[in-house]
Amino acid sequence: MSKCYKQLSVDERNQMQRGLNAGQSLRALARSMNRSPGTLSRECRRGDGSRHSYDAVRGRDWAQTQRRRGPCKLLPGNPLTEQVHALILERTWSPEQIAGRLRVEHPDDSSQRVCHETIYQHIYAHPAGELKKMLIDALRKGHQKRRPRTRGKDRRGGIRNMRSIRERPEEAQSREVPGHWEGDLIKGAFNGSAIGTLVDRSTRFVILAKVDDASAEAVLEGFSRRLRTLPKALRKTLTYDQGREMARHEELEKRTHLMVYFADPHSPWQRPTNENTNGLLRQYFPKGTDLSQYSQQYLTKVANEMNNRPRKSLGFRTPAEVMAQKIRDLNGSVALQN
Repeated sequence: MSKCYKQLSVDERNQMQRGLNAGQSLRALARSMNRSPGTLSRECRRGDGSRHSYDAVRGRDWAQTQRRRGPCKLLPGNPLTEQVHALILERTWSPEQIAGRLRVEHPDDSSQRVCHETIYQHIYAHPAGELKKMLIDALRKGHQKRRPRTRGKDRRGGIRNMRSIRERPEEAQSREVPGHWEGDLIKGAFNGSAIGTLVDRSTRFVILAKVDDASAEAVLEGFSRRLRTLPKALRKTLTYDQGREMARHEELEKRTHLMVYFADPHSPWQRPTNENTNGLLRQYFPKGTDLSQYSQQYLTKVANEMNNRPRKSLGFRTPAEVMAQKIRDLNGSVALQN
């Protein structure tokens, strides 16, 4: 099996230049760098055509020109460039979502497609100015490392008549049918405010619920209000962690006619769809902010934006598109049965 070739790094090129200037042989340099002598010999010829000297800057410039295959697609004033800017600034799509969606919309026209790495390079290579600042600010922020729950107030336990996730129907696990939800809260500054989040496991469709606080009463009212807007066929199960805010889960079941299941303690991987979605929502609701300032109208607007973003896990279709198709499929099967 052939090995994957890796270009010399900037540090390696600088090391070559220093070593050759100091009189080292190519073979001695290759051993110290754990590289093939042939690799260094070819690099020297690219640098300035000699086996005994090397210009690291010239070698780097040559390598960068070789990496580009074809003309640059994201040029100022180009319609494709304007479209990419609009999707980042107005729709808050990530470069990966943009690239994936362009492949879906233009499968046979490579001139209207661009890879996500090219978009990132375009943004960071853009001349300094207000547009560059706006583009960078609109990119997704890196997630902070999750802190163990033991560092904060224990919010688990004390829930009666919990139904384990192990009792959840196989249908929910397979993700084939919509109506199986994962739920949680995202917390504001000092845990003094919260927003309820509900995500469909099959379609990644998001619902946001305004809650007055993180109490069981507030969560019952907020989740009940939002879940009852859904058709009954889309209210099957809800999987939650063992937070005390779900202490009134039996009342929630009566109001919404769905079954509530609880994940194991300290097991966020059992609710992966919701955990991932909460991370994406931090773009709109940064940590340390007061979440009580947001109205239900604004939360619904954010949910609509999330549901109309292409998702890699959905083949770069949007959750809204997939949910609509699932509903049509369900309606079609019901009509056939009747």
